[in-house]
Amino acid sequence: MTDRPSPVAALRHRNFRLLWVGQLVSMSGSLMQSAAILWHVALISPPEHKAIALGAVGLVRVLPIVGFSLISGVVADVYDRRRVMLITQTLMAALAAVLALLTMGGLRTPWPIYVLAALSSAAGAFDGPARSALIPNLVPRAHLANALSLNTIMFQIAAVAGPSAAGLVIATGGVAAAYWINAASFLAVIGALVLMRDVQGKGSRAASPHAPGKLSLKAALDGLRFVFSQPLIRSSMLLDFFATFFSSATALLPIFAQDILGIGAQGYGWLYAAPSVGALVAGAAMVPLVDRIDRRGVVLLWAIAGYGLATVAFGASHSFWLMFACLVMTGATDSVSTVFRNVIRQLETPDHLRGRMMGINMVFFMGGPQLGELEAGLVANWWGAPFSVMSGGVGCLLATAWVAARTPALRAYRR
Repeated sequence: MTDRPSPVAALRHRNFRLLWVGQLVSMSGSLMQSAAILWHVALISPPEHKAIALGAVGLVRVLPIVGFSLISGVVADVYDRRRVMLITQTLMAALAAVLALLTMGGLRTPWPIYVLAALSSAAGAFDGPARSALIPNLVPRAHLANALSLNTIMFQIAAVAGPSAAGLVIATGGVAAAYWINAASFLAVIGALVLMRDVQGKGSRAASPHAPGKLSLKAALDGLRFVFSQPLIRSSMLLDFFATFFSSATALLPIFAQDILGIGAQGYGWLYAAPSVGALVAGAAMVPLVDRIDRRGVVLLWAIAGYGLATVAFGASHSFWLMFACLVMTGATDSVSTVFRNVIRQLETPDHLRGRMMGINMVFFMGGPQLGELEAGLVANWWGAPFSVMSGGVGCLLATAWVAARTPALRAYRR
């Protein structure tokens, strides 16, 4: 009889442990700022244009991601991934500090927020592929699925702590305080990167026609061709995009909190954190189960379908606790699907292409929810927030059925 692997096996590796703890602090600050930005924009925008103003936050965040996705992936494969992260984390800390200073000076229009959010997103476009591609270099392959599960849990803990703390911080210290806390939180990742030892920071040097020697258009196109030639990777990215595009209710939460429920900043913080409460519970359950689940493709598809159903139920609700429960369910189902999507991508991609794969994935992973926020804002402006959310959930269900029908390999995917 063989011993069962430890549910925290990846945390035994010092470098991964450093990054995990650093990300937990930094991500909590970043998600606190994300919630604060939406609240801030909702406060200073004209009431008749509030939904569009909130949707525009998603637009300004997604444009840099689309613009830099290909080059940022090549950067993660050509240059030392730790050094790339040190630069991007420092830039994002500086931008958060500038936003805090401007807010303390008294902002009356949202356009400076849009500019700084776009610049921060541009830095994040380079940070994301480098960070994701670095993780497989911090643990042995046998512990990679566990590391990805733990990383998902880290994100969900941060997504509970950050937004829920944002409500309290905004209510007591104002929006600027949330921005200052985020600026300081980046020091945790910077410190973790400095303390790492014996890390292969660059992509594998194994002989391959796709291994990039330098930053070039050919290297970027090699990554693009690889992703779209792999049905499993391609379909997982499409699911990611469609689910979050149609079911992106986050941008409209200030409207539900301020205009429909009237629950104030603290209630808004709890609604914003609700998906992450469900994701945290589901993610914790997934850590010991992820290596035992056999029919991973089927579980992935049903999880995304559950995400769409919970979104429809949220839009139809008019009770705080029912809305909270529906958002908890969206987080739980999204956590399950996220673990399997990440496992598929990381295990099916060689190391020398991993940065480029993650750069392209960012367009789907980040582009879906950010463009979804714009779509949700426009639909809400025309037909109201509840209709926008419910129609998005239906769109998620239809898109999931289409991808499942078109990709037999995903339905058949096993451990």
